This record gives sequence, structure tokens and C-alpha cells, in this order.
Amino acid sequence: MTSDLRNRLLMLLVLPLLALALVGVWLDYRSADEAAERHDLRLVRLLPALADSVLAPPIHDSGPPLLLLAPPVEDFLRQNAGYASYSVRDTSGHLLLGDDWVHGAVPTTHAPEFHSVEFGGVTYRVAVQRGRTGAGELVVALADGSDPRQQWAQQLLLRVLLPNLVLVAAAGLAIHWAVRRAFKPLVDLADAVERRSPRDLSPIDETASPSEVRPLVHSLNRLFALVNAQAEGQRRFVADAAHQLRTPLAGLQAQVEAWALMARASVPASLSLNFNKKHPPAHDPRAQGAIVLGVDEIEKLRNATRRTSQLAHQLLALSRADARSLDAQPPQRVDLKDLCETLLETFLDPATGKGLDLGLDVQPVHVTGHGWLLRELLSNLVDNAIKYTPAPGVVTIRCGVRRNGLNPPRVFLQVEDDGPGIAEAERGRVVQRFYRVPGAAGEGTGLGLAIADEIVRVHHASLTLAPGGHGRGLLVTVVFPPEAPGA
Repeated sequence: MTSDLRNRLLMLLVLPLLALALVGVWLDYRSADEAAERHDLRLVRLLPALADSVLAPPIHDSGPPLLLLAPPVEDFLRQNAGYASYSVRDTSGHLLLGDDWVHGAVPTTHAPEFHSVEFGGVTYRVAVQRGRTGAGELVVALADGSDPRQQWAQQLLLRVLLPNLVLVAAAGLAIHWAVRRAFKPLVDLADAVERRSPRDLSPIDETASPSEVRPLVHSLNRLFALVNAQAEGQRRFVADAAHQLRTPLAGLQAQVEAWALMARASVPASLSLNFNKKHPPAHDPRAQGAIVLGVDEIEKLRNATRRTSQLAHQLLALSRADARSLDAQPPQRVDLKDLCETLLETFLDPATGKGLDLGLDVQPVHVTGHGWLLRELLSNLVDNAIKYTPAPGVVTIRCGVRRNGLNPPRVFLQVEDDGPGIAEAERGRVVQRFYRVPGAAGEGTGLGLAIADEIVRVHHASLTLAPGGHGRGLLVTVVFPPEAPGA
């Protein structure tokens, strides 16, 4: 759009210049025409003097008549030497005096006539008149090569068109440069808005823009403020709702856990019931069914409260990861090796209880970022791997440095499992919020990878999903940007 606007402005300025150049050509021609009319009038006034210069018929029949140039004619020929001439002919067109090339058709009347003659590379304006002389009725002619109209026609390209075209071209270049310079603040403003992060809704400095653009900048700032206020309201709502849900859900979960323990304690030892056993011993079927029903219902309630509590926790984490306030929080140096070891201890019991082998393959590496967010990132990746990997399976946590030729080394973080994996067609969608792969096992919320992706964006890193070792399972890799020297 800016380029189109520049071109339109350039055309709007150059076209009037072309029109003015054409007007200049027309005015130049008009001035030459007026000067030529004055020359024609001068020639018409000199023709009678040239006729009076023929004083007498020739002494011999074959000789020229006697000629004595009148002073006006003599002055005209002397002042325009090389560009003026004359001729005297009889009524049959035979040359008596002057130059033979000064010729024309013999007039049938005594009115002066004009025509042009090309001679010696010069176009001459020739005035011819038939009239009475001292030698009888003759035809006199005067040729003038200094006629401005003839010179204008000859030098049209060199004197008129070429200078005007050069002037228009120079003006076009100057206008293009001026327009480019004038639009530079607008182009810079467009580039600044284009380079902005979607999370950056801070106002644009209006004083840095030209006064003509300030209304647009003011409107953009107002729009940014409205969008930011709406986004902040949504984030506060999600954060507040998740935070308010955590306390009662935690209490409810604790209460349900206590009921579950009480239910277990109330089961007779002879029944040896557990939460996965569906068929108690054969004696007293009604009592056994009641106990199993009560324990199963409590187990379902406990699972539901756990899922709800996890959902509230993930919503809060998602809200915190998406908050604009992260820009105001200074990043810190995070030890990824220590973080991986801590998460291994946290998830070791759940993985072992499910029959999974949770392993560690780490190197001592550091990144600059928000430690609590990176912990949330790795926690979601490990939790997903444990949740969707069937027993007996292997889940491995890795961190280290990736080197690629002359490029600077980059720190990476990986979680690999040998579970069902994710189809290639679904990998671009699983990072969307609340999206779950159709037919996926388990009872996830569809927020784990969305939270991970949001945290990766905050740290300007990249997240890729690929098949695990031997084409099985899922390999999630987070590659962090190279740090500046001395960081």
C-alpha cells in the first residue's frame, strides 16, 4: 500500500510537470510563430523596395536588367549574410537577377505569397510578389533563413523537447527521492508494528511520528489499549478462577482421600479388597457388593477431584505463562541438569507405580529464563509421557548441548517415550488448547502441550514433535536460542 501511495503521489506530481512542459512547448511555438509573423511582415515591406531596385530594362536583350539595391534591402541582406538572398524573375519564371535556388511558382496576382525552400541544410522562408518595376512587370522574391518558426521546427528535438524531457526526468528523480524521504517515518512505523511481538501491546511513541501520521498512531495506541485491557481481563478471570478453585478443590481432594483411607480400613481383612479388584470372595455376596460399590464410588470421586484439581492448576499455569507481566520479570540463569534431576524425583513414584522405567540422560547446561516456567514446561512434558505410555514402557529425560557446524551451540531439553506417539498430521494441532487426539487413551485435559508451547514462546525457543527411537513413541525437543557471549 505504501509503495502504491508513493507511485500515485509520484504520478500526480510528474504528470502536471509533463503538462507544463507541453504548455511550454506550445508557448515557445506561439512565440516563434509571432516572431515569424513579424519576419513575414518585414519581408512583405521589403518586397516593394526590391522591386524599386530594378531601375531599367537590360541594355542588351540577353543581359540582366539594371539593379541598384535600395538601402533597406541592402541592410537586410548585409545583416543576415549567409541566411538571406533574393531573386528577380520574369513572368515566365526565367531568372534575371539573384540566386536560382530562391524560386517559387509565379504568382497569378499581385498579392504576396509565402513558401519554404530547403537549401544548404537551412530552411528558408521565401516571400514572392509579382509587381511593376523599372524593367516592366517582374517577379521578385526574398529568402530569410533566420525565420524563428523555421528554426523552431528544425531544432524542435534539441531546443524544446530534449531540455523539457531532461527537466521532467530530473524533477521525477528529485520527487521520487523527496517522496521516499517524506514517507520514511511511515515506513518505519509500519516496520516497527510488523516486528512487534503479538504480546507487545505497549503504545507507540507519538512524538516520533510526523504530525500528519499522529492521528493514525493515536488510533493504533487506543486500539492497543483496548485489546490489552480485554486480554488482561480474560487473563485475570482465568487466573482468579483457577486460583479460587484450587483451595476448595484441595480441601475436597484431601477429604476424599481421607474417605478412601477410611473405606479401605473398613473392609474386612478376609475380603482383601483393593481399588482394582472387581470380585470379592464368595461368602456374603450382598455385603461384598455394598463394600465394592462404596469403594468404587469413592475411587471415582477421588479421580474426578484429582483431574479437576489438575485442570485448575494447568489453567493457572497457562494464565501465568501468557501474562504480559513476564516482560517485567528479570530472567535468571537456570540449571537444566538440576531441574531434570528434581523432576525425576518428583515423577519417579508415579512412573514406578505404573510400571514405567523413568530414566535420566543429562549434561550440566544452563539457560537464561524463568525457572518456575521451565519447571512447569518439563513437568507437563514428563506428566504427558507417563500418562500416555503403557506399561512396561520407558520414559527418558534429557538435556545437553547441540552443535551444528559453524553455528553457535544451542542448549536442548528432551522428553522421550515409547508409547503410542502422535501421528504426523496431528502434531500441529496438539499444541492447541483443549485439543486431544481422537481416540487417545487416558483422561487428559488437552492443556499440557499447549502450556509447554506457550512457555517455549516466552523463552523464544522452538518446540518440535517427532517419533521416538526406532520410530516408536514420541520425542519432544525444546531448543533454546544461543546466548550472547558472556551471558
